[in-house]
Amino acid sequence: MTRNRAQGADRVKEAGLACEELRAALTAAGVVLPSLGLDPVSCSGSAPLGLIDLGRCNIATARALAAVLRPRETAR
Repeated sequence: MTRNRAQGADRVKEAGLACEELRAALTAAGVVLPSLGLDPVSCSGSAPLGLIDLGRCNIATARALAAVLRPRETAR
């Protein structure tokens, strides 16, 4: 295996791990992105990038995700 292919394989593996970390964090926050996964096109070829596809979601999921990402107000 060439060095570039090995690096590409490492990127795809890391992307898979990052995707699962993101899925777990979102699930813990009460947000489910049904289409969350690795982008198959970016994971193929001679120099794979290993991009994560967040997919599409409905309005309620988009609002839930936005709520989770907003900074929480601190108590005074």
